[in-house]
Amino acid sequence: MTIGIQCLLADEPAQALALAARLDQLNQDRRSIEARMQSEALAAVRGLRELSVEASRRSVCLFDESWHQGVVGLVASRIKDHTSRPVIAFARAGEGELRGSARSVAGLHIRDVLDAIATRNPQLIRRFGGHAMAAGLTLEPAKLDDFARAFELEVARVSAGHEAADCVETDGELALEEISLETASALRAGGPWGQAFPEPCFDQLFSVRSSRVVGERHVKMWVEVPRSGRAFDAIAFNHLESGAAGAPPALGESRLVYRLDINEYQGERRLQLLVDHLLPA
Repeated sequence: MTIGIQCLLADEPAQALALAARLDQLNQDRRSIEARMQSEALAAVRGLRELSVEASRRSVCLFDESWHQGVVGLVASRIKDHTSRPVIAFARAGEGELRGSARSVAGLHIRDVLDAIATRNPQLIRRFGGHAMAAGLTLEPAKLDDFARAFELEVARVSAGHEAADCVETDGELALEEISLETASALRAGGPWGQAFPEPCFDQLFSVRSSRVVGERHVKMWVEVPRSGRAFDAIAFNHLESGAAGAPPALGESRLVYRLDINEYQGERRLQLLVDHLLPA
């Protein structure tokens, strides 16, 4: 029985508290492992840029002997957001096997890519499965380099005629009166969002009135539509790289790519802007 279930089923408060403390420690350990792995992966990506290879690559495959298979999916997702390219992060999964977690970008069906590779190279992938935006696979360690080359070739073939996804598509600006709790509620009711039906996001010029770092990597802001007198609560999750001596954005005008969200706390519902990109004005 897992610790979480034991905690939920515990009859004694003291036992439940002790199990909850263990769960909290395990979560902190996981976050520490993820932060280290993400930092190492970003360093590897920066190395590709220094070799002038990054611009020509359509995909990213990453592996490190010390990585934990339980968090490679989170690492792949972070690096995908950072590079705007499909990413597979691999970790050891026992003797004689690597386990990879793949994350894709809009317009590229990652499971179909793996299926095409397996069809052309039947001995390359042991197992795979997933859907358009995320997938998992296993392969032999000795075949990692061959797989990375096959993955790059297939992604390039599927992406032929399309520029690498270094642009951000939005639904444009909202009118001042549309930046509201009512609009956020309507968008929430319009979901669920997903592949080929993405959640609407908007871009707009705001004046950052205050900003501070919370939780080491997130940035909490108070932003105002210039010369309107209307200000909003905003947060940019994972805006700062882990381990970096990051500082919050400078005050003044910035262009935000954001989504509308509802922050519910102690029975109160307030509008919050979820910032995906914070760009120079």
